[in-house]
Parts: sequence; C-alpha cells; structure tokens
Amino acid sequence: MKILVVGTGAREHAICNAVKDAELYSIMSNKNPGISRISKFQISSEKDLKGVKKFALDNKIDIAIIGPEAPLEMGIVDELQKAGIGCVGPTKAAARIETDKAFMRDLFENHNIDGSIVYKVFDNIKDTADFIDEFGQDLVVKPVGLTGGKGVKIVGEHLEDGEAAKKYAKDIIENKISGYGQVVIEEKLIGEEFTVQAFVDGDKIVPMPAAQDHPHAYEGDQGPITGGMGSYSDKDGLLPFLDKKSYNQSVKIMQDTIKAVKNEVEPYKGILYGQFMLCKEGPKLVEYNARFGDPEAMNVLPLLETDFVDLCQGIVDGNLKRANFESKATVCKYIVPKGYPESGQAGQILDVNESKINEESGLVYYAAVNQKDNRIYTSSSRALGLVGIGDSIADAEEICENVTKYVKGEVYHRRDVGTADLIQKRIKHMETIRN
Repeated sequence: MKILVVGTGAREHAICNAVKDAELYSIMSNKNPGISRISKFQISSEKDLKGVKKFALDNKIDIAIIGPEAPLEMGIVDELQKAGIGCVGPTKAAARIETDKAFMRDLFENHNIDGSIVYKVFDNIKDTADFIDEFGQDLVVKPVGLTGGKGVKIVGEHLEDGEAAKKYAKDIIENKISGYGQVVIEEKLIGEEFTVQAFVDGDKIVPMPAAQDHPHAYEGDQGPITGGMGSYSDKDGLLPFLDKKSYNQSVKIMQDTIKAVKNEVEPYKGILYGQFMLCKEGPKLVEYNARFGDPEAMNVLPLLETDFVDLCQGIVDGNLKRANFESKATVCKYIVPKGYPESGQAGQILDVNESKINEESGLVYYAAVNQKDNRIYTSSSRALGLVGIGDSIADAEEICENVTKYVKGEVYHRRDVGTADLIQKRIKHMETIRN
C-alpha cells in the first residue's frame, strides 16, 4: 500500500506517524524535519493540484490523505479521484461544510439539524449594520470563507461594541476577506468549547475522543486568536466538563450533518471536525472543519489502536468499521515564535533535543518550520507541538510541560494548557451556566 500525505505542519506529521506498514510519501511546502525522515517527499505547494496529481500518479499512490483545508477548497480530491486515486478528504462540494459558512448554516436550517444557532448572512453593508443595531445582544462576526482560524471576532472580546462589529463587517464585505464579499453574523454562545473529530465514509461516522483547544495566544485565555496554542483530552474520551450525553448529542449532530451533505451535494468522505459550544441547553455547533484539527490531531492519533491505514481504506471504500483508542489522557502544547500570531519572528534557529524529549516520554510534532543544512528554522507561524500522554490529564500535562525545556530559541508557549487550575475554571464556568 502506498500512502500520500499532503501538507506541511504538525497535523500532517501526526498523520504520517500514524501510517504503519505502508510506503509513505508526502508533499510539503517546507522541509518538515519529522515528515522528511519517514517519507519519500517532494517540496512543492500543496495547492499545486496538477503537481500533486502528477506526483501521486508517478509514484502509483493508492490513497491520498489531505491535511490542510486550502487544497480541499480548490478541489484537490476531485482531481485525484478522476485519476483513480482514493482520498481521505471531501470533494470540493462536500468541503463547503468548512469553506462556506453560509452553506453550513443553511444546511442546519434546511434539514432541521439540532445544535443550530441564530445567524444571518449579508453582502450589503447597510443591512448588516441595521441587523447589528437591532440584534440587541453580543454577537460574533465571521468571514464566510477560510481565514486560518483567525477571522472570527466576538463582541466583548475582540470587538469593543456594536460599532466595532459594524466596522469589521464592513471591512469583510468591502475587502472580500476570505475571498467572499459576505459576512456571517451569529449569536454569541455562552459555554465551553470542545471538539469532536470523526472518520467518515460517506454514510456513517466513527467518532474520536473529545478534546479542548486553547485558541488565545496568552495564558489565562488572553490575547489574540491563534490557530491553536494547545489542547488536551481525557482518558475516558470525554472532558472534565463534558458528560457522555452531551458527547453523544454532538456525535448525532455530526451524523445528521453527513446525511444532509449527501442529500444536498454528494457523499462526504474523510475527516470531520466538529467544534461545539456546550451551552445550558446542550451542545451547539460553532463550526466544522473538513479535516483533522491542528492541534487536536496530536491528541487523538497517538492513542489510536486500530490500524490507521485500514480506517483510511474503509473511508475510501465506504465500509468504515469501529476505531479503538487507548484509554489515556493527552496534553499538547504548541511552541511558537515570539510575536506570534501578529508578528512571529521567522528565520530564527530552533534547537530541539528530540532524544531527551522522547527519553522523558514526550512526543514531538514539527509544524511550520523549515530544515536547511541540518538546522531547523522558524517561520512566522507555529513551530512545533509537544505532547504528553498519561493516566490522567495531570500526568500528561506534567510530562508535556517538563519536555518544553528541551526546545531552545526565541519562542514561547502557554504553560497553563491542561493545568488543574485552568480545567477547574472550565468546570466552574459550566456549573455556573447550568445553575
């Protein structure tokens, strides 16, 4: 079996590590130190669809796993499937579940899927401003398309008031941020965010353990929104504030969504990432991603006991079976260049003592770095993810935090990800909401 992984970052490094007993190939835009040592690789753009297809055909690839969202939006799966290559990733039409937020929200409304929220989509600045004035409560402003996880702004957090919301919405429409001259205005959800990822074969989903991401740049959930500064998962597949009933409700929402996508466009095959807010009434959908989460892929894939290649084959063939995960907790912390996300320092040398990290039970997943002349250099984005695995979140966090000392450079990380204090804050928050 020949497997091709498309993508450059830590998510793709985790995917590559999960591929066992297969010949591994990769296409990446920079030389990822972790991926390059375990694959036959080509350095080129993941968005060069013809180039990816040629590489796949030249190497007689059986299955391609698509890591990032941008090539999915461009239709990379459509191109590869035309060439007879099976794909773990949705077609361009099915990927609209992520790439077109208006399509996603309309899907919920048209098919009466639980977990929907109040929303409106606008392409007119005056109508947008009038709605914001009339809404009368805090809201969320989003570009319709892809923004790398950094386009969402919330009144009361990133936007001071309704006037700031109107200004940002105007900017989105006029400048076509994310490629669309449209903006989505949503109600602000009160609760705790969590993620459920699932393997999908077009008809059924096989869910993975829940995880919680930490999008704010600084400790205490402060600072700008990033692509994700770290995440954790618990040994029972739930979270300290998330019960089995709420988890199952989320999985049902995802299953109903897959059915709706098949009815509206075509079968969805690949990985579905559901970002939810656990509210007083239960889970509400914040958004979907049409691929593994980054960093959440690093929480679940190291725990996978079922053969990953077999699962990929089940996705392609449409006969997905159950997936088993080790009953362990995980904590992932991202090491990022100083100044990230606004002005991360690129071109800095990063010293990573992998042997010491592994010796002390940590895992390393390289992200947006570049290896040249046996040295690792930062880009302006996230550098690497460190993961600890333990019998409890506390054990996993201790391992993860301990091994951060083996990464040297002009970098920082959120030390509070997975700590008892931060988790207790989440638990108390949910108790307050429910009472």
